[in-house]
Amino acid sequence: MRVFNRIVSALTKAGISLMGSRVLSVRGRKSGEWRSTPVNLLTYDGATYLVSPRGHTQWVRNLRATPEARLQLGRTTQTFRAEELADPAKTEVLRHYLRKWSWEVGAFFEGDVTKNSPDEVLHHIAPGVPAFRLHQV
Repeated sequence: MRVFNRIVSALTKAGISLMGSRVLSVRGRKSGEWRSTPVNLLTYDGATYLVSPRGHTQWVRNLRATPEARLQLGRTTQTFRAEELADPAKTEVLRHYLRKWSWEVGAFFEGDVTKNSPDEVLHHIAPGVPAFRLHQV
């Protein structure tokens, strides 16, 4: 997976987006230094979202501490402010995220969670899958 992330990151930095990929840069909550990782950007119902299928990762913790961050595609960098979604608001976002990227990230979701899972299942896993709505700065 690390090799895959490096390839996606390099392509995205070169301006080649793989199905919405971007390089997310957030300030470290302890060091204050910029940290970068490839992410899948979801556009749904007129809004833009970041979802962490791997759970409460370092980028999630850093984004919670400093909600202003950057997304890069090639030479274009956008600054945004992240607003974390409450668990009840995640159901449809998670469903659309799985529709688009289950082939890539489905293994990170517990059990047999799919895009066709009932709302109750998605609501059950929501606490372990952070999601953020992005607002342009």
